[in-house]
Amino acid sequence: MAGMVRLGWEATRGNRLRPWRSPYLRWRIETYSGLEAEHIGPRRLFAFLWRERRALLRYARWRREMSGARRHSLHPAQSAAAGPQE
Repeated sequence: MAGMVRLGWEATRGNRLRPWRSPYLRWRIETYSGLEAEHIGPRRLFAFLWRERRALLRYARWRREMSGARRHSLHPAQSAAAGPQE
């Protein structure tokens, strides 16, 4: 659930009290669902979030896994293939 909160926090930057006005969030909803961004208001936003809650939770889980994998991977310069370190 924390992943969903973090995702919502990042997606609504500058419009946190009115997330339906976030250009980024509106664009993402429009490209995902086909709803026209100009017609996304509070009711449509929350209906979309409720309807797609399972897919959004899956996305938040995937995003958390990818950020963890990125954090734990070695930098290319630190890998054995890069040669001996001086």
